[in-house]
Amino acid sequence: MAESLSVNFSGPKSFSTKLKSKCKETLFPDDPFKQFRNEKHRAIKALQYFIPFFEWIPNYNLKLLRYDVLAGITITSLAIPQGISYAKLASIPPIIGLYSSFVPPLVYAVFGSSKHLAVGTVAACSLLIADTIGQKVPPKKDPTLYLHLVFTATFFTGIFQTALGFLRLGILVDFLSHSTITGFMGGTAIIICLQQLKGLFGLKHFTTKTDVVSVLHAVFSNRKEWRWESAVIGISFLIFLQFTRYLKNRKPKLFWVSAMAPMVTVVVGCLFAYFAHAEKHGIQIVGDLRKGINPPSIGYLNFKSEYLTVTVKAGIITALIALAEGIAIARSFAIMQNEQIDGNKEMIAFGLMNIVGSFTSCYLTTGPFSKTAVNFNAGCKTAMSNVVMSFCMMLVLLFLAPLFSYTPLVALSAIIMSAMFGLINYEEAILLFKVDKLDFSICMAAFLGVAFISMDIGLMLSVGLALLRTLIYVARPATCKLGKISDSNLYLDTEQYQHAQGFPGILILQLGSPIYFANCNYIRERVLRWIRDEQVLSNSKPDVIEHVLLDLSGVSTIDMTGIAAFREILRILEAKSIKMKLINPRIGVMDKMILSKFIDVIGKDSVFLSIEDAIDACRFSLQKEKHQNDLSDISA
Repeated sequence: MAESLSVNFSGPKSFSTKLKSKCKETLFPDDPFKQFRNEKHRAIKALQYFIPFFEWIPNYNLKLLRYDVLAGITITSLAIPQGISYAKLASIPPIIGLYSSFVPPLVYAVFGSSKHLAVGTVAACSLLIADTIGQKVPPKKDPTLYLHLVFTATFFTGIFQTALGFLRLGILVDFLSHSTITGFMGGTAIIICLQQLKGLFGLKHFTTKTDVVSVLHAVFSNRKEWRWESAVIGISFLIFLQFTRYLKNRKPKLFWVSAMAPMVTVVVGCLFAYFAHAEKHGIQIVGDLRKGINPPSIGYLNFKSEYLTVTVKAGIITALIALAEGIAIARSFAIMQNEQIDGNKEMIAFGLMNIVGSFTSCYLTTGPFSKTAVNFNAGCKTAMSNVVMSFCMMLVLLFLAPLFSYTPLVALSAIIMSAMFGLINYEEAILLFKVDKLDFSICMAAFLGVAFISMDIGLMLSVGLALLRTLIYVARPATCKLGKISDSNLYLDTEQYQHAQGFPGILILQLGSPIYFANCNYIRERVLRWIRDEQVLSNSKPDVIEHVLLDLSGVSTIDMTGIAAFREILRILEAKSIKMKLINPRIGVMDKMILSKFIDVIGKDSVFLSIEDAIDACRFSLQKEKHQNDLSDISA
């Protein structure tokens, strides 16, 4: 015969045990060290865990290399035009964009855990750096100091990312919700596209501000500088790039056409500018690009107090954006292969490659979607594709860099605009509007804030609104009345399942969140209102409810303020001759109720394992009281 179950009232665990368990669940929810248990070669396993390169390199072979070489060469063809374009977007020398695709990919290949992520610069962070640092030191006023501050901001980005990874604080990145990222990227894409009108029309004077109004004002107030030659070339390139993207979407196997299109644009633009003497016709070119690999820049890092605030600010904001984008992209491609990505290891990898990058004349890098998608579609098998890209970029820097000095700025503008069109995810915004209006509001706060105020303000507005929503959810947790589904043991929400039936004299309520100081007053008032509403619906005497059952199976923890609220609820109910029962309090809740003596107050006989047990006890009590009342009436 099976042993009957009963409520466990055993003594609470020690503080050290609970602290250890809580820290483990908070910082190590994936239990990363499980693989080291019962392992003979722990040192090797530890080395492979912290440096993923040693995990896959022992099994590497020529067959895998063949795929990675093809993928590496393919993403190099995309890295060259993107590197030059995004460097111009960040208002730094174009050669820095090429440098940034040489050293950081090598670092990521050693420390990164994603097989498919391709490292490179991104438009959003490039513009964010220019916007943040440019407010303190305009790049045209002092380009050398500005560049040094960009290196310094990249250093702080790396420090912050590495610290988050080592401290297992990836939870901070989670505060950048999907809605926030969608709106931020969309708003950023809009202002980046508008800023490219400078290159498209061949303007020489332009605003340093990034909001839509200022950019449009700069475009139309300088109409006399518009060059029709530049506009025709730019629109032609843009049509070509968009056509290749359309072709890729229609026939995914032709992804390489879209991947090669930016490089083709640059090459054709260089040839045109060289043979047609484009500069004489008002078409601006990139200018001097010297041969040579990355020179050291560690001596250029500027930690002076007058610039420290702006570099730290730029570093932290771009660190979060880069992490959110890079980790999300790495995970999305890993899911396609039924693999998992360790977000904290990715943070460390991103951080280290940005720290090393800041020492070697690179600016912020992460995992851009376009390059990663090309890497994946090209058939990459390991992170060796990043090594191949780095090697190819080294050859470009040593021998071919000067050839790209003839690249027309209008070609770069077309490349950037084409890339940005893909970031305006209006379909996702429409879906957010249909599914969750509050999520849509968060998305639009980021979009409109970035587009019409500034990038950092737009991001803060959206994050602030998302946090406000979280606080509302915390302070106003869901409660519901439960009823039983006939011919089953299921007790479900009576609002969702209207055929669920209650029991005379018994009110079953489910509490579904932690109970603490922020929401205990609301929970107390909500429970009492449930009782009042039930009495009104019954249209009977005020004490029709004789038992209130509180299902605590969804309550993970409670604090002393919450326990005090339970004491007050119990006191109010006792004054109304209503008995309160607790159902299945979890271990964290039970421990605190025992230590606070609340269990002694309510009585152990008022705590049950299941709703069914509690209802049986309540019905027995009601029948017993009815029987006693009947006997009293007979005696009278």
